[in-house]
Amino acid sequence: MSGIVISKSSEERYKPLNPFLVDCDKAEELDDFNAILKCIINYLKEQCNGSTSLDANHEALISRMVDYVDLQTRLKRRLLQIGIALSAEKNIDVLLEMIVSEAMDFTNADGGTLYIMSPDERSLLFKIIRNNSLNVKIGGLGGEPLNFPPVPLYNDNGAKNMQNVSAHVALTGETINFPDVYEAEGFNFKGTKEYDKNNGYRSSSMLVTPLRNHEREIIGVLQLINAGNSKGKVIAFSQDYQFLIESLASQAAIAITNSTLIGELSALWDSFIKVIATAIDQKSPYTGGHIRRVAELTMEIAGGLNNSEDEKWKGFSLTPDEQKELKTASWMHDIGKITTPEFVVDKATKLETIYDRVNTVNMRLEVLKRDVENEYLKKKLELVAAHSGSDQSALQKLDDEFSVRIAELDSDREFLKTTNIGGEFTSDDKIKRIQKIASYNIIVDGKPEPVLSGEEVMNLSIQRGTLSDQEREIIQNHVVMTYKMLSQLPWPKKMKNVPTYAGEHHEKLDGTGYPNGVSAERLSMQSRIMAISDIFEALSAGDRPYKPGKRLSECVRILAFMAKDGHVDKEVVDFFITSGILCQYAKRELKEYQLDNFTYNGKEYTCGEVNSHDVETV
Repeated sequence: MSGIVISKSSEERYKPLNPFLVDCDKAEELDDFNAILKCIINYLKEQCNGSTSLDANHEALISRMVDYVDLQTRLKRRLLQIGIALSAEKNIDVLLEMIVSEAMDFTNADGGTLYIMSPDERSLLFKIIRNNSLNVKIGGLGGEPLNFPPVPLYNDNGAKNMQNVSAHVALTGETINFPDVYEAEGFNFKGTKEYDKNNGYRSSSMLVTPLRNHEREIIGVLQLINAGNSKGKVIAFSQDYQFLIESLASQAAIAITNSTLIGELSALWDSFIKVIATAIDQKSPYTGGHIRRVAELTMEIAGGLNNSEDEKWKGFSLTPDEQKELKTASWMHDIGKITTPEFVVDKATKLETIYDRVNTVNMRLEVLKRDVENEYLKKKLELVAAHSGSDQSALQKLDDEFSVRIAELDSDREFLKTTNIGGEFTSDDKIKRIQKIASYNIIVDGKPEPVLSGEEVMNLSIQRGTLSDQEREIIQNHVVMTYKMLSQLPWPKKMKNVPTYAGEHHEKLDGTGYPNGVSAERLSMQSRIMAISDIFEALSAGDRPYKPGKRLSECVRILAFMAKDGHVDKEVVDFFITSGILCQYAKRELKEYQLDNFTYNGKEYTCGEVNSHDVETV
């Protein structure tokens, strides 16, 4: 420590006079207080003509100095360690308990209580209560339930509650340090004294300090009682301890605020994506609840696999962040449907656009029937006029032809009505009949017009479902838009896979899915799980306008065939069915008539009351 050396020049000041001064220079550079004190001792000994010892008073004084600096150094380091631990903790319950336990250990206090400001800032809520002597552990992790009423900050008349010490600290922001609460004035410690009497305890020293966050807002109060010395004797909280606890309280307040803010932002995000999902589902009354059901089923399967004891799934493990990532992706998997026209999403029949045009076609057929009837009546009048009604055979033939033609048109109308629904496969013969009907003409404003337009013929000729190839491309494009929209968001690192998972829920293991034809080796387990959830929900949903919800036996059979054909992951399908997750979902979401028995891999399953005696075998 060069500052101690008495010298006549700057050169001599920094020139080591003996080896111990070299160590002192290093100690000063490293800010090592213990080493500096040793240098001081050595220096004093040097000044005493090399005496190997000092007198008893000097030795005692220096020893106390060394102990004090050593204690302060350890406390400072411990405070820094606590600050690091507080800032790293994400679980708010663990964080609150850590604050109390560390403060008690810091000051060797026997008890501690943590209050948190209520949302309306009208009271303090008990969160943690600890007392080592009485073995009290209330609140926090593993503690007994908290049944204490909040501490009001204001009396019934609206005046500030300055008699309660915790309320006083919360209202004023001042730290209060009592050597002995029984001798304190200006505060009401009746409750404390009654508690002591009932439990054979003696509250003595007390330190109460506010928790103030980075915005200088008081968010809670920390109360410590009965500080102890190394011999276990209750002592007052020293000014040093008060300063350190105030520092700890400040760090704790910031940590609580950060943890609370993270939790609130997470809850806000969860609510936001659910609002978006609800808005998407509300575009169509027929898919309402689809996104919620897919998201919940996805997380149930993923959670089941994550917790499975089966050796097959030992390698599958999702961290909480990865589960959050998958949950977000499953709730956002259909966000691209925002760009899909409603008339395509809602297309319940082949002829539906803004409305179902089958009624327009029916009207044209009625006009055609009118034209046929007019032609029939015209010919009948001509026959009667020509033969005075005597040619009965000709009249009968005309009547028969008219009846056949009207019956044919009625049959065509029913045929088009059934075909329009799209519930059955439209064969080539049916398409030929549609084209034949399209050849019929009606007279409008003196001009012939076809009963069916070219576009109507095209739609009615759709062989499966209600969507044309062009409309199916529009529907399928929602996955492209989902990935495109989600990819533009600045996802944090732990959420970077959300666009990928959401954009792959229509991909298949054999590469025949859309939009990118991704094959098995590139499909993550998360994407595979979501794909199965999306398929099963679509098969079993009972709110589609074009079909009733399929029975479980049929859903399982189709899913099994898809697994066999290499479209979906067979092992995940096996787990979904055999683990009981399928039955749990079915009981919660499906209608009673759908809950029939089924057999999978030779084993019969029952998910609910059976409405059919037929057991389907996969």
